[in-house]
Amino acid sequence: MTTLIKLEILRTLRNRRYLMFSVAYPALMYFFFIHAYGTDKLAGGLPVKTYFMVSMATFGSVGAVLTGSAQRISLERKSGWVRQLRLTALPGRAYTLAKIAASSVTTLPAILVVFAVGASQGVSLGAAQWLGLTAALWLGSFVFAALGVALGYAAAPDSVQTIVMITYMVMSLFGGTWFPLTGTLETYARINPVHLYNQLATFTQPGHSLDLAAVAGLAGFLAVFVAAAAALYRRDTRQA
Repeated sequence: MTTLIKLEILRTLRNRRYLMFSVAYPALMYFFFIHAYGTDKLAGGLPVKTYFMVSMATFGSVGAVLTGSAQRISLERKSGWVRQLRLTALPGRAYTLAKIAASSVTTLPAILVVFAVGASQGVSLGAAQWLGLTAALWLGSFVFAALGVALGYAAAPDSVQTIVMITYMVMSLFGGTWFPLTGTLETYARINPVHLYNQLATFTQPGHSLDLAAVAGLAGFLAVFVAAAAALYRRDTRQA
């Protein structure tokens, strides 16, 4: 399992498409949003620079795990690689957990690059806040890594990219990634894991602590997505 995780991480980090769309693109979008909204304004109760630093970091990390793991698993199923792994001593749950763990590790560059850009633009947080925010976003990415694995088993190779992109964009659009949510949109966003993911940043506001409701919601989504990934893996095994 450890060897599989290492191979998955190295393969992802060598992927130029991953580096472009999951690391560089969110950083470039950060510049666009802070200048479009105005650097001296507030967004969602946070300074614009801080709000979009977090939302672009989550956008990059969600994209990294969803597009990477789902498409790769679907293609591995098509090529017969997953079938070959079933003939080894590697348990099915180990394969699934390895995919989730490897995907989550690859979110760190997406988060850290956007944070570095934010710091260069004047985002000022204490050392504990930087570390806490990095840890919160990294741990939160496991939710979407599990969703990516589930989608990889659920979708056919010919349609997986379309399904993943629609899922990714809809969750981002209604999760506060592109603009702060208010009113009815904010009410319904509470059932969107991306919105809960972005809420992990609220403790950076003066007088606020970590949003435990968001943490509980993400934990629930993680349990659902892991269970779905396991069930779809078993279904795929029976059909093989």
